[in-house]
Amino acid sequence: MSKALERIKRSIWVFHLNTGSCNACDIEILDALTPYHDAERFGVKLVATPRHADVLLLTGPITLESLPKVINAIEATPRPRIIIALGSCGSGGGIWHDTYSTIGGVNGLLKILKERGVEVDAVYYVPGCPIRPEALLYAVALIKGVVSKKREAKMYKAE
Repeated sequence: MSKALERIKRSIWVFHLNTGSCNACDIEILDALTPYHDAERFGVKLVATPRHADVLLLTGPITLESLPKVINAIEATPRPRIIIALGSCGSGGGIWHDTYSTIGGVNGLLKILKERGVEVDAVYYVPGCPIRPEALLYAVALIKGVVSKKREAKMYKAE
């Protein structure tokens, strides 16, 4: 994963994918881009097409209606493909994790992408409902290598 991230050295261009969110995380993304939080100090720029993006910001549970468009956007993104799953819904589906009209969060999407042969190089999870702009900037700083991880992921299985 670190080899894939070596290509992103200076600026990070992001493309925002709203896959069915309530727009609370979307507002926080816009807040992070304002001069108050100044995401541009890390070189973050919002772009209009995934073909120019280094990172995809994914908000909301992935609805079945948005799924083909999300897959097309991810396929159009140049390598390395990095996804930042924002909020409870983007990370795990939120309260819609097991409803009939969604596939849940980014993990369900990764399974579908793997079946189609589309590789994603890195996924970052930003918790919250809605996210805090500072948390989004922390994820960007992690990608750029400015800060180190605070916690390591641990998986627990019930016996």
